[in-house]
Amino acid sequence: MLRIAVQAKGRLHEETMTMLEESSIKLDLGKRKLLVASKSFPVEVLFLRDDDIPQAVATGIADGGIVGENEFAEKGEDAAIIKRLDFSKCRLSLAIPKDVNYPGVEWFNGKRIATSYPNILRQFLDKNNVKADIHVITGSVEIAPSIDLADCIFDIVSSGGTLVTNNLKEVEVAMYSEALMIGNKNLSEEKQAILNELLFRFDSFKNAEGKKYIILNIPNDKINEVCALLPGMKSPTVTPLVQEGWSSLQSVIEEKTFWDIINQLKNIGAEGILVVPIEKMIL
Repeated sequence: MLRIAVQAKGRLHEETMTMLEESSIKLDLGKRKLLVASKSFPVEVLFLRDDDIPQAVATGIADGGIVGENEFAEKGEDAAIIKRLDFSKCRLSLAIPKDVNYPGVEWFNGKRIATSYPNILRQFLDKNNVKADIHVITGSVEIAPSIDLADCIFDIVSSGGTLVTNNLKEVEVAMYSEALMIGNKNLSEEKQAILNELLFRFDSFKNAEGKKYIILNIPNDKINEVCALLPGMKSPTVTPLVQEGWSSLQSVIEEKTFWDIINQLKNIGAEGILVVPIEKMIL
């Protein structure tokens, strides 16, 4: 059985649980447990603090882990990046009081910077030849300037709303982060095969995001025009109808372009347009 370490709470936890559920990994979360085994797949989930996951995977306590790239980079543990998961995206940025004029990165020379990510910050400062005092804080880093604990902060930024609330502005981005699947470097062939199957299921769910399945009826002399609008995965599926001169066409459409394309299809002469959600997509 494969053991995967997962963040015990927070946004990454919620998005990971959604990914597992959509991948048909059934977990009984009714009771608060540190370790929960799936009844539908040979995997058990170990719930940990996010900053404990890299070490747990590196030392073999867990075979793999889903963790933010920021935590993995900060801890520097000897584990392998198996796959970038394309969710829980954020960035690690330097932010200063919003009423301060910012001339450039040299502003940070001699400043007190509050952060929970001293290693990543130190690398950024060294790269830019900046000498500053790093104050390590766990918890609400964003309040440090308002209570004169620091001149500025280095922290995770998603939407930027927390910075605005605390009268701060983002001025430098040190790194971009997303969820990673990391793995122990000494996985057995059996566990590697289970991990590969798990990632395959993740991919089928992610591939379907933002896409719809579309079915429509179209005059045969308009098929080429419709195919130009709806290229599909390889090409649309065309099936003749009983009514002579007409065919049914099936394809995949991006949700973000849905309404523009629907209007064009109607103008071409498409009828009986049916749009269906896609749960999974195997490429």
